Parts: sequence; C-alpha cells; structure tokens
Amino acid sequence: MTPTTETVVGIGGAAESTDMVLNIGPQHPSTHGVLRLRLVLDGERIQHAEPVIGYMHRGAEKLFEARDYRQIIMLANRHDWLSAFSNELGVVLAVERMLGMEVPARAVWTRTLLAELNRVLNHLMFLGSYPLELGGITPIFHAFTEREELQHVMEEISGGRMHYMFNRVGGLKEDLPAGWATRARACVAALRSRMGVYDDLVLGNEIFRGRTRGVGVLSAEAVHAYGVSGPIARASGVDFDLRRDEPYLAYGELQDALKVVTREEGDCLARFECLLEQTHNSLDLADACLDRLAELPPGPVNQRLPKVLKAPEGHTYAWTENPLGINGYYLVSKGEKTPYRLKLRSASFNNIQALTELLPGTLVADMVAILGSLFFVVGDIDK
Repeated sequence: MTPTTETVVGIGGAAESTDMVLNIGPQHPSTHGVLRLRLVLDGERIQHAEPVIGYMHRGAEKLFEARDYRQIIMLANRHDWLSAFSNELGVVLAVERMLGMEVPARAVWTRTLLAELNRVLNHLMFLGSYPLELGGITPIFHAFTEREELQHVMEEISGGRMHYMFNRVGGLKEDLPAGWATRARACVAALRSRMGVYDDLVLGNEIFRGRTRGVGVLSAEAVHAYGVSGPIARASGVDFDLRRDEPYLAYGELQDALKVVTREEGDCLARFECLLEQTHNSLDLADACLDRLAELPPGPVNQRLPKVLKAPEGHTYAWTENPLGINGYYLVSKGEKTPYRLKLRSASFNNIQALTELLPGTLVADMVAILGSLFFVVGDIDK
C-alpha cells in the first residue's frame, strides 16, 4: 500500500484582520466617466477610500490662455457636459464684469430661462441613472424620453444638443425663433405632468428607500470642510443657493418663484429628494421667465463688440449656481485679447472629495449607492 501524505491548509487568526486594497476602476460604464477609487477593506467594510482623479484631464485652464474671449466659450462648456449652457454663462459673466458691460434685458431673461431648462436636463439624467445603478431600469427610459423633448427645444434655438454655444460676451448669439416660446411652454407643461414617475415609481419604491435611507450620511461640517455645494450640500442642511443669496441674471426678480430645497438627513435618499424637488422648482422658474419674456417689448439680445475684444487689465471672480453646485471662474487679464489666467472652480471637483468622509465604515455593497448619489460628471472633476 502506497503511503500517503496529508497536508492541512488553514488560515491563522491574524489573517482575519488583514486589510485588502481594492481598486474600483478606472472604467466608464458604472462611474459616469473614468474615475478610480482606491479602497482599503476589512472584510466587507470599507476602512479607507481615496478617489484617484485625472484620467480625463484636458488641460482646459491652460488652453484658456491661448484662446481669445470668444473662443474660450467653446472650451468652457465641455467640462460638465450635462450643464453646457450654465458653463458658458459663467465665462461670459466674468468677461462682461471686467468690461463693465450692460446686457440687454431680453438677453438677461432668456439666459435665466435657458439656465433653468439646462438644469432640468441635467437633473433628469441623474433622476434616471441613479435608480438604474441600484437595479431599477424603468426610470431611465422615462428620463431619456423627457430629456429628448427638452433637447428638441434647446436644439431649435442653438443647433446643438449638448454644447450649445449660444452665449456670447454681451448677450446671446441671436434672438429666439418665432413661436419658440409657445413650444417651450408646452414642453415644460408636459414634463411637469410626468414628474410623478419619480415621485411615485422611485420614491415610492420600498427597495429604493431601503437602499438609500440612512446610507452615506454627509454631515454639514464635512460639507463646509470640503467645499461641497449644490443639491448635495443642501441635502445635509446647508441652506445656500447663489440664486437667492447673491442673485445674478434675473434671479433677483424671481424670489417669489424660487424655492431653495433642503433636507437635514444628509443621506443618499435626501440627496435624491433634493434633486427631484429642485427639478420641480426649475420648471416653475422656467414658466416665470416665459411669462416675463412675453411682457418684454422686442429688442436686442446682444451688444455690438469690437472686432478684437480685449478685457482691461485686472481680475474678477464670477460664480454661478450650476446644476451640480457652485461653478466659478477667476479671470486675470493683462489687457490682451486672451486671458492671462482663467481658473475654474468646478462643483464636482469638490463634491467628489467628500468620498473620503462618506465611504469609510460603510459596506462595499453600499458603495455604488453612495457614489451615484453625489451626482457628478467626471469631466467636471478633471477639467
């Protein structure tokens, strides 16, 4: 009989507390762009999280210095590809402030209207994609149906579906087409009539609420520490919105229609609720802008500019309440036709840093729920 050798393979007790490093990404499909998360795990629980960014970096801030003030609008509208109109807006506001330029009233109200329609477009994407990340496929089909209707309205005035290039220093590219306001109003009414899909189908779903309530709680202190802004900050009880607190465009005259949505819980569910309720309010603001535009007499929508546009020497900072949070441009001019420096403060860059606070102590299974609830665009992080 052949002798046999028996070997016992076991795991020592010390191995139970051994940390494992797990890299999530970089990949595109599940993270709204190329983002990498470096997680340190103890079993199924996250001990440490580090967002690793820069995979999509285009060097936009450096490219600003080699383009004139008309050309930089094209660069600016691409970092958050869901908020192109709002991105353009911040640049032209900064240049107009440097020039001391007064913009025609018709352009001011049209800009406000289009900024709110762009906000709805942005939010609809996340209202559909966030439930998808938690396993609910139906809302994304509704979201894209409604986005298409609104995209048609935006495309009619600008010719662009994502990068509108409709803002100009001194106003807008051109006036609104004949009958456009009627079609825009009908689109807003249609969207409002179907928003119950998210109120009932998503928020009324017990599985969705179970996956998001009490998960990924972000404190108000962490919001201030990391410079988090937008719906994510307001979901943690930080009551701050530039449209109310430092009005620009026509928001100073829209205070009756403007509602700043806040929650105190600071969890994934609160962030989704803020986004949804803010979408409802943006539709109300769009209606208010359409009403005011109907009352305005015909007039210009831009200022005549010199062939070579030069900003005077100096510096200024223009910030706006973009759909994802505060977007700021710090412009430094040496009196040339190109900016000496144009520094971009994007919303997603600050918001995503809060993952180092949100993820430690949570389960790996909750990571996607937390990550998706930050409603970020990776191009807005990497710039």
